Amino acid sequence: MAGPFRVKARSASPGIATGPVHLAQQRNLTASSRLQPAWRYDSLAAAIETAIGELEHLSQGADSESRDIIDFQIEVLHDPTIAEATASRMATGENVAFAWVNTLDGYIRELESSEEEQMRARAVDILDIKNRVLGALTGTPAADFPAGSVFVAPDMEPSRFLAHDWSAGGGIVLFNGSAVGHVALLARSRSIPMVVSAGPFTASDGHPIQVDGDSGEIVLQGGGPSIPAVDSQVTVASDRKMDSDDGNVLTADGVQIRLFVNINDPDEIASVDAAGVGGVGLMRSEFAVMSVADAANEERQFAIYRRVLEWAGEKPVTIRMFDIGGDKPLSGLDDLPALSATGPRGIRLLLARPEIARIQARALLRSAVSGTLAVMLPMVTFPSEVEQMRQIFLDQASQLDRRGIPYRMPSIGMMVEVPAAALMLDTFTAADFFSFGTNDLAQYLIASARDGSGFETQDDKARPAVLRLLEQGAKLAAGKPVGICGDMASDPECLPSLLAAGLRHFSVAPARLRAIRSAIVGLNADGTTAAGE
Repeated sequence: MAGPFRVKARSASPGIATGPVHLAQQRNLTASSRLQPAWRYDSLAAAIETAIGELEHLSQGADSESRDIIDFQIEVLHDPTIAEATASRMATGENVAFAWVNTLDGYIRELESSEEEQMRARAVDILDIKNRVLGALTGTPAADFPAGSVFVAPDMEPSRFLAHDWSAGGGIVLFNGSAVGHVALLARSRSIPMVVSAGPFTASDGHPIQVDGDSGEIVLQGGGPSIPAVDSQVTVASDRKMDSDDGNVLTADGVQIRLFVNINDPDEIASVDAAGVGGVGLMRSEFAVMSVADAANEERQFAIYRRVLEWAGEKPVTIRMFDIGGDKPLSGLDDLPALSATGPRGIRLLLARPEIARIQARALLRSAVSGTLAVMLPMVTFPSEVEQMRQIFLDQASQLDRRGIPYRMPSIGMMVEVPAAALMLDTFTAADFFSFGTNDLAQYLIASARDGSGFETQDDKARPAVLRLLEQGAKLAAGKPVGICGDMASDPECLPSLLAAGLRHFSVAPARLRAIRSAIVGLNADGTTAAGE
């Protein structure tokens, strides 16, 4: 464990507290969250009433200061202009969850940009309301944190403070926060040591921490230095660390091949030996969300991505943004005409519904602090699509920077699964890397559907055309990293042709790692069989 790490913060409530770190999420909606497609304004009104009832329950037996804070939040929830603004968004086609989140985010940004600290401090009160109603909308209330622990987070919601049992002690450390905010007021009234404006620093759950609310000093065992936000104009393509020693396999003639794994669900990493792979070459993020409620929940996504990055350590993790739409509907959005089987999919849908992309971008930017992240864009056809998505990341990074929330700009690359893109890779200057998705690439090359309508029987016939396209695409990549993550990468029979095409980075299903590794060592880098094999 590293030695003590000291941080100078600003005192918000006096006293000294020692305990294990609880690295907090502002709200943790579970994967079982469901938002019914038919839910509209009535469901929002019911969720608001539920949230009001929860706050009224918290106020029972509370002291006068606590009741004043709760009364303010209840008053905001009763304000008809918020519900009307949300309804106006819904009238334009926004789903109820995104309409609510985006409406409240507008109020939050307005408060955060205020010149008065007292007004800026109110932003977390609105954030609290936003998350409470979202939780009521999906039937997933906020979770408490362990008694006696030290709450560490960018900020803290008043209702979370009030719902917690502080009798076992504990303290509060906020990266941002305010000494004049409602939580600071509550902490002083309960004699809970608290510091604010600590700035971002690394911390791990369970590590001992001491909070000195008198001097404003934090002493953390096993912590790390402050994490500067990366300049939003800088792309960290080198963070992929493709030359790490782990996950290397040598061909018979000594050429290095890098092996990564594909995962659909974060639970899959438990069965993968991290020491034997170069990292995660493809995480299909759409399989980690079960409904539009999950897609609207930044904190849930942040927790999922951070878990995978922490498992990988310094090894690269490539997370593909939601590939939803077409034949991949998302519960709660599948009632919209735009999500018919022939509607937009992948990046086209994300750009058409930027409220989805913005939330996922923020979660990815924040999680990038925990490891070596690369973001991959699905179903890209035109260079402008990569440029537009990169701008969304830059805009969200600027928002996080203004709020003092730690983030890191990941490298941004693209799946190559549309033939038009594969033939024009040299024009995709905004992409940092490429990864061939051979499943969709084969489908579109032979104008077939992967729905049991004969694609499997045509797959072998399509292979020569796919391989020729891969070879041409690899040459057009102009020296940028090129990999393959489709089913062909997991097929030992395809390896000779893939090596001959110049591919050196393979991301495969975990169950196929051993077979692919064994096949590689028996081949030369040009795909020919090694002598004696």
